[in-house]
Amino acid sequence: MFKLTSLNLNGIRSAASKGIEAWLAKTTPDCICLQEVKCQAPDVQGRFEQLAGLQGHFHFAQKKGYSGVAVYTKHEPSEVIAGFGSTEFDAEGRYLELRFDTPARKLSIISCYFPSGSAGEHRQLAKYRFLDELDPHLDALRASRDFVLCGDVNIAHKEQDLKNWRGNRKNSGFLPEERAWMTKLFDQRGLVDVYRQLQPHTTDDAYTWWSNRGQAWAKNVGWRLDYHLATPPLAQLARRETIYKAERFSDHAPITVEYAFGL
Repeated sequence: MFKLTSLNLNGIRSAASKGIEAWLAKTTPDCICLQEVKCQAPDVQGRFEQLAGLQGHFHFAQKKGYSGVAVYTKHEPSEVIAGFGSTEFDAEGRYLELRFDTPARKLSIISCYFPSGSAGEHRQLAKYRFLDELDPHLDALRASRDFVLCGDVNIAHKEQDLKNWRGNRKNSGFLPEERAWMTKLFDQRGLVDVYRQLQPHTTDDAYTWWSNRGQAWAKNVGWRLDYHLATPPLAQLARRETIYKAERFSDHAPITVEYAFGL
């Protein structure tokens, strides 16, 4: 089995102070894809090159304390690719691809942090540009290899994916254009929402993010923003999923899927 976890850290130093390394040592994933590491190379040196025996690989944002993604893995990748060819968004540290190629399979594990549009119209427009630029990249990737893209997509796809869907229909993260992009990703681009494949009907148990405002966590007023998006051959190998909520390392919960393959 290949155990793959995804988590938005909201800062690697913050998550470390809340016990993320001890949890990784206990759960022993093969890979964990992280978003919003919010650090630079000097912050990693001497402290975060490894976590619980997993080797870290990073794509940092140019802006300090902002964005950034990582993949920690127990397996040596054959290639590490930072960015997907976007001048605008590669500077924000939003995409990291680790390739594990063998004679039997070409496989990529991707950590991706989609922009949020909640800061205002200028960031919502940036989010749409990101989606438009990511589309052809995913098409080309799918034509050449299997992959699982893990990450904070910052979109709740359907009404069952957030608590207050009626009140959020005009808010970033649940806008019709964003949801239509997700639908097209599944219905036309052929990727699979692995969690929904395994759990098609869950609602309250599916949330992976809760606002820090009010009592969203206490009342479970959440959103499902964190995904495993896989090509069909890999999605067919998904066996079980877990959203871990017993501890809180950030405002997101880690989502883990176990796949019936090995490296």
